Amino acid sequence: MAASSNDFSISNTTVANQFTEEDSYPQDLRESIISLPKQKGWLTPNIYNYKGVWLGSFHLHGALRSQQHFQAQDSDIMLCTLKKSGTTWLKALLFALITRKQFLVSQEIHPLLTTNPHTLIPGMEYEYASEETPDFAMSNGRRLLSTHLPQSLLPKSVWESKCKVVYLCRNQKDTIVSFWHFMNKLRGDVQGLGDIPFPEAFDRYCRGESLYGPFWDHLLGYWKESLENPRKVLFLKYEEIKDRPHVHLKRIAAFLDCPFSEEEECGVVDGILRLCSFERLSNLEVNKTGKTVFMQAGNNLFFRKGKVGDWRNYLTDEMASRLDQIVDEKFKGTGLKL
Repeated sequence: MAASSNDFSISNTTVANQFTEEDSYPQDLRESIISLPKQKGWLTPNIYNYKGVWLGSFHLHGALRSQQHFQAQDSDIMLCTLKKSGTTWLKALLFALITRKQFLVSQEIHPLLTTNPHTLIPGMEYEYASEETPDFAMSNGRRLLSTHLPQSLLPKSVWESKCKVVYLCRNQKDTIVSFWHFMNKLRGDVQGLGDIPFPEAFDRYCRGESLYGPFWDHLLGYWKESLENPRKVLFLKYEEIKDRPHVHLKRIAAFLDCPFSEEEECGVVDGILRLCSFERLSNLEVNKTGKTVFMQAGNNLFFRKGKVGDWRNYLTDEMASRLDQIVDEKFKGTGLKL
């Protein structure tokens, strides 16, 4: 299993300080970004366009290192999401699913009750930004990792191996609202910066100038892979899992070659869903007062509402129409509908 949250917090806080100004970037990163297009950053002064993808300096450093050093194993499971698409929930569900023989969900002692999901399942590029050779081993023998990197920037070994890729997407109207709240919380709590006004954030998101964006390329990359290789890539939608959680949890288990037995069909499935519910996780002490594995922000940062349709409280009719037009244009003819 991953190291303790204290170990991660100390190292990542120190490392994160290297990426606040270009002059303090690691030398190899400075050499990599010298000719890259850049725009105003969300947390750091700039974001950089690397092979069509907008990345912060920290994320780019981790992406480059992971491409150089990460070696996928056939038994690996890679959780892939665009930021604020339900990552925390998916991490909790997959951790409980994969370790259900080791940690019985019916017991009152479970890692998810005392440890934030982001500590239990490390982010690949985040760990590589912190150290050159991170240890992703888990105690049950099957590695579970996460990434926000698009399909085009994943290490080659992911596609050359038999590892499984689980992708989760979310309606982009809710995603931008959640992303805006998340970024402003980080800006204030960690860096003491003021909020980015929502209209500005929305406009930048629609232009594709957000972390790991453009969002349409991110979604379509994994969508096309799921169509071409459905045994390799499982494409999930946040709203569909919320609507029929039992169906999709069993679908995930089958895809990962660890289907539920007849005896598990009711009790264990229900137990995992209860354990990983927004209400349960958000009210745990570790997620109310604990610190994240990155930059010492509060774990409560990852639990806002988790509701479908909250965008209606933030987007004007004009904004909603603009985003609908972008989605319609970019996804036309692909078969992907959000």
